Amino acid sequence: MMARYVALFGSINVGGNRLKMVDLRSAFEAEGFSNVETVVASGNVLFDHDARPTPGLEEKLAMMVYDRFDMTSAVVVRDRDELASGVSDNPFAGTNEDRIVHTMFLTDRPSREQFDRLVGDHMGRGGEKLALGNRMLFIDFGDGVADSKLTGGFIERRLGCKGTARNMRSIARIVAKLDEEKKTK
Repeated sequence: MMARYVALFGSINVGGNRLKMVDLRSAFEAEGFSNVETVVASGNVLFDHDARPTPGLEEKLAMMVYDRFDMTSAVVVRDRDELASGVSDNPFAGTNEDRIVHTMFLTDRPSREQFDRLVGDHMGRGGEKLALGNRMLFIDFGDGVADSKLTGGFIERRLGCKGTARNMRSIARIVAKLDEEKKTK
């Protein structure tokens, strides 16, 4: 049974990690993934694959990017409903600008203790609001992302897992693309 997934790559086309989406699509196709499509040039890839647990796909895609492009990237794979829950479950959605409110999709589910450590270690460093979801961290960056001291590395070290964040606008755009495809099938 084929399923539709989205792979969210961290650190693609930021800093020194430049990767053309046409090259990423080609790599997916060469690995046997079908119906491959990118959304925005920041490492969001829609694809079809045999239905299976997503952690195995995450590992396979992380190895593929490393082997083909010599890049290390966090990779999170979600289906349409899991991705949409990044907006619907986010307690900060609709309380600030969509570009300021983010969901960080995580490779694992941190414990309450790990989340409490993150909150405690971040206390006094900025005005961001944080909430823990199911393999997600919800973040309201308050006045903006650019000057925030709440970085991916800071979060990952405390939560004990990797992740990649998308703002509400980006998530909604990817979900809309998945919904549009579903209507045409």
